[in-house]
Amino acid sequence: MKPLDVAATAINAALYAVFGYIFFFIIPITTPGLGLVRFWPVVIIPAVFAVLFGPWVGGVGGAIGIFISDMLIHGNPILSLMAGVTSNFALFFLIGYISRRNINWKVLTALFGLWSLLFIFISYTWLEFEVTMWFTGVIVVSYIILLLFVALVPRWRSFEIASMIGLITGSAIIGATVWLFSQYFIMPGGTGVAPLPVYASLTWLVWTFATEIPFLLGLGPPILEACYKAFPSLAPKLEE
Repeated sequence: MKPLDVAATAINAALYAVFGYIFFFIIPITTPGLGLVRFWPVVIIPAVFAVLFGPWVGGVGGAIGIFISDMLIHGNPILSLMAGVTSNFALFFLIGYISRRNINWKVLTALFGLWSLLFIFISYTWLEFEVTMWFTGVIVVSYIILLLFVALVPRWRSFEIASMIGLITGSAIIGATVWLFSQYFIMPGGTGVAPLPVYASLTWLVWTFATEIPFLLGLGPPILEACYKAFPSLAPKLEE
């Protein structure tokens, strides 16, 4: 990594950790019925760094930042390394990598429509009605935002698709690894080993995706546009 990349990674990690801790201290919302996985709008910070400086800055900075915030919030390094670090690295690395490339956005947009239906089905199967309705609304609105951007603003197609791919991957990692952790270790705040059923992993997956995708799709383009205007040299050129 170049010196600029190292500096950007450090700033990315610091901002992610600090703002994440402050936000959770003010609004400590976690997965309904299961807890642990936080409501996390600050996901937008490493996403912006990933687009501006590349996948390694986004992925490494996001991984370090989430580890620091995890230690401040729940203090379990094993859980953080299994779930937080791996999911955040994958999420932001993919955003940084895919957002810089020309992609088949029509096929991927259709696939994300199917993913949205799957997430809604999971919600109706496992969650309470009020939570399901909220999840459904968020997922539908997010998909509409995606459609508007890819149809009307071609320059943001790669970023919007990258955000969807990255977050689906990161959410799946969180769902699987937190469930795996619960099979063998004491959950933060718990009093003993409490293996959770498989559906818990699906709930965490849907929760993570539904609560974070609106911030990536809605806030990413205007923030990046402001950065490009202030620092034109940071605007990436799309690759094949």
